[in-house]
Amino acid sequence: MEINTEDYQICYDPATATVSFIGSLRLSGPAEYAPIAQLLTQVGDVEPTKITLNLQQLEFLNSSGINMLSKFIIEVRKKARVQIAVQGSQSIAWHGKSLKNFQRLMPGLHLEFL
Repeated sequence: MEINTEDYQICYDPATATVSFIGSLRLSGPAEYAPIAQLLTQVGDVEPTKITLNLQQLEFLNSSGINMLSKFIIEVRKKARVQIAVQGSQSIAWHGKSLKNFQRLMPGLHLEFL
């Protein structure tokens, strides 16, 4: 499963249950984020042991995008068997500020800054 546009790319690797985000997500509202939310829902529905969200190359994510990821994390939290790991980059300022909030939504979430 992949979503490719001029501004961003999102790809899912089923072998590792990793969703990689590349570029900038500046979409306006839930309607524009719907295809991405649908991809994430499909990944969650498979219920792998661990889902990794690789955000290391995601340069920008607006509040609507953070809201979409937050809703996904809350949905996965309801599935007790599924763990989430979020990979961020130390060199992208918003990662340090915003990604830690995901742990408030799911205390067992594993956060790594690479």
